[in-house]
This record gives sequence, structure tokens and C-alpha cells, in this order.
Amino acid sequence: MRSFQSVDDLASRIPAMNRKELVGLARIGAMNSLGEVEHRRDALWQAEQAGRPVGPLLRGAANAGEGLRTPLKKMTTDERLAADYAGTGLTTGPHPLAYWRERLRGDGMLSADDLTRCANHQYVRVVGCVIARQRPGTAKGFVFLSMEDETGIANVILTPDVFENNRVAAGRSRFLLVEGQLQHQEA
Repeated sequence: MRSFQSVDDLASRIPAMNRKELVGLARIGAMNSLGEVEHRRDALWQAEQAGRPVGPLLRGAANAGEGLRTPLKKMTTDERLAADYAGTGLTTGPHPLAYWRERLRGDGMLSADDLTRCANHQYVRVVGCVIARQRPGTAKGFVFLSMEDETGIANVILTPDVFENNRVAAGRSRFLLVEGQLQHQEA
């Protein structure tokens, strides 16, 4: 089986794939390696046109649409990250916080790796992407979070009163800023 050469080739060889699925693949960058695709918005443009018959007005113009480039600009980093998370729940590029690390450091926020060098009971501030939330029935209302950044994972324990006062953010937000006293615990 040969690899796909273009968005049109993909659409024609997999006719069961609908336009919404083609657009979804284009949005998350899955078509960026296909011939004639320069960037995600270019792939989006081509996905919208794929498999559509050319009417009499455009027949013969630039080989029925070939060579017509997208008028759309490349996605910005923020737009790519938003598309990645909306489409897949993750990103294959650098961690989102890597783009903000310099500013976060300037605001006094530490990375997960920085925490390993801090003193026990030191007051710290850390930002991360919540990758796990646990509220076991046997934990007397304590909530356990695992927050990831570009350097690793920080584990956070929220007391029942802190969780109740921040229920919506702690329970639903993808990214959190947490501050409090660091506790090193040896395994």
C-alpha cells in the first residue's frame, strides 16, 4: 500500500471519511506531512475542497484548483495548542507551559523540577496542567491532584476547606496555579 500523496488523495482513497473528519485531522496537524500541505490552515483549506467536483466556472483553471494556495496564514502557537487540546486532549509539541516559563519564573512560580531543590516547608507557587484528580471516599475530603509542566509532575494535596472554597477551579480547570507549603515525602 502506498502512502497518501495529498489531501485529495486521502479523501478519494477513503471515501467513507466525511468532511468533518478530514477537517478534524487537518486541524490537529495530522495532514502536515502530506504533499502540498505547508501548514495546518493550508490543510484545512485543502480538506474543505477535497473531493468536491469542480464546476464549469473553474474547470481548467490552474488544473482544476491545483496550484491555488490557501490565503490563510499559519496558526500561531496559541492557536495550534488550542486546536491540539480541543481535538485530542494533548499536544505533540512542546508542553504549553514551556512557552510561558520565563514569564512564570518572573512572577515567582516554580516548575515541578524546581520543587525538588526547595527546602521542606518552604512556601511555593507552581502552575501546571492537571492530569489527575482523585477524591477517595476514605480521604476525609482531601483531594489529590497531579499537575504536569514541561519539567515533570508535582503532586498537590488540597485540604477539604481549600477544595470547597475553590471547588469549580479545582474540579474543572485544565491549568491551575497552586500555592502553599511544600512537603517533601520520601518513599
